[in-house]
Amino acid sequence: MVIQGTGDVALDPDYIPVFRTEGYDYAFSGLDGLFLEDDLTVVNLECTPSDLGQPLVKAFTFRCPTEALPALIRNGVEVANMGNNHSGDFGKEALVDGRAQLIAAGVAPVGAGKDAEEAGAPAIFEIKGWIIAVVGFGGVAPDTTWYAHDHRPGMRDGDHTDRMAEAVARAAEIADIVIVTIHWGFELETEPNPGDIERAEAMIAAGADIIFGHHQHRLNPLEMVDGAAVFWGLGNFVWPQNSIPSATTAVARVVIYPDGTIEACLIPAFIKTHGRPVLTGEPECGPPL
Repeated sequence: MVIQGTGDVALDPDYIPVFRTEGYDYAFSGLDGLFLEDDLTVVNLECTPSDLGQPLVKAFTFRCPTEALPALIRNGVEVANMGNNHSGDFGKEALVDGRAQLIAAGVAPVGAGKDAEEAGAPAIFEIKGWIIAVVGFGGVAPDTTWYAHDHRPGMRDGDHTDRMAEAVARAAEIADIVIVTIHWGFELETEPNPGDIERAEAMIAAGADIIFGHHQHRLNPLEMVDGAAVFWGLGNFVWPQNSIPSATTAVARVVIYPDGTIEACLIPAFIKTHGRPVLTGEPECGPPL
């Protein structure tokens, strides 16, 4: 079984105007159908996937119009993390609507919802006899009101290690493989910080098998920790080409063999033009491209 993941995906035509002329499939046109050939693809959707609401007062607000969302599933993306600092850019109503819009487009949302229970609910898949659970967290928020509570929409709190471990443990009770997609770290850092290492170790102890990290806008290392694959930071993916460091990216690939053995690697890629990552190398794990 092959599972893949990416960092930040922003299908925002105001931020990446080429989508207005080339369409949203352009974002995936440099990947040679990579996500269509795997068993599951998880991305961090760095925008509000709704047409509702007005922009909040903050430095950057990103909206993925609903017309963009079918391009995700057409190109093989099955799961979108909304646990990040842009899913609420247009208010709570837009966040809740965005979750519904993703579902309508055939993409499973994780990491945000109408309340804490929905925000923390895993997406469940049965693939090749395996039960897979994907859990999303947001550890980067403009303020604590962005976190979901019993009666408040928002993203799943990714700041409290004990709660995160509990959520992973619940997913592990019903799944053979648990995937975590989490917005964490600090912008521009290229190595994991002590707080994120602590969170990762706690989630792995609770049953996480794969961790896809993102937010730093820089590619961070891959590390195997107690048998789990930890991608500390997957950088930008569908993003403007601002600089060589910010455009240097990769696709996380995890191969799970019938005996449960996990092999992981990074497939190198580069954002050669605004909003269009292009593969630049072969994977060192799993089948060749």
